[in-house]
Amino acid sequence: MTETLYTRLGGEDALTAVVDRFYDRVIADERLAPFFEDVDMQQQRAHQAQFLSAVTGGPVEYTGADMESVHADLDIGRADFDAIATHLDDTLAEFDVDEADREAVLAEFGSYEDAIVTAD
Repeated sequence: MTETLYTRLGGEDALTAVVDRFYDRVIADERLAPFFEDVDMQQQRAHQAQFLSAVTGGPVEYTGADMESVHADLDIGRADFDAIATHLDDTLAEFDVDEADREAVLAEFGSYEDAIVTAD
């Protein structure tokens, strides 16, 4: 049986730790923090951990709202999306995730770019 990306990343506990550190970075970024001013960050972190678990082959089904409707009114530009991707990549590197697995996570994330980017 082939090992999933979810397993290679360390499973639920590791992904939860990555998500927590990722949002610490995002909230500290003055360009991105305003997007999260009125967001319940505990819930956001839980949704993101669930999402990452689902898209990396974990035993979790993502039950959050679809990406387009969640991001429709946020005016997220390509530069914002790229900054988020950079924080995700840097966080994964901080957790010693190898380059191939980081690229796989970023490819999954990138597949949602058109649904997330609503401004340019």
